[in-house]
Amino acid sequence: MAEEHSHPYSKRKDAHLRRLRRVEGQVRGLQRMVDDDTYCIDVLTQVSAATRALQAFALELLEEHMAGCVVEAARTSDEAAQAKVREAAEAIARLVKS
Repeated sequence: MAEEHSHPYSKRKDAHLRRLRRVEGQVRGLQRMVDDDTYCIDVLTQVSAATRALQAFALELLEEHMAGCVVEAARTSDEAAQAKVREAAEAIARLVKS
């Protein structure tokens, strides 16, 4: 369950939401393309663009996590820092696999 406190990304919440709405628009565009029987390669090109947009968002969020959550944990204890680094490493592994 998510912790109940401010997260580093909260400072840029509006910018993040704008970015995610653009991705949402790209996905809706993909739905229209399929509905309109658009040429496969054109659809795949747009899938690639949406994927890159999500990856860029994920990397930005990861950077904020490292600069905020991990650094803050390092200030409190070595054990907390190790847990946050392990958590970040697992998130990176999931991103690399996707």
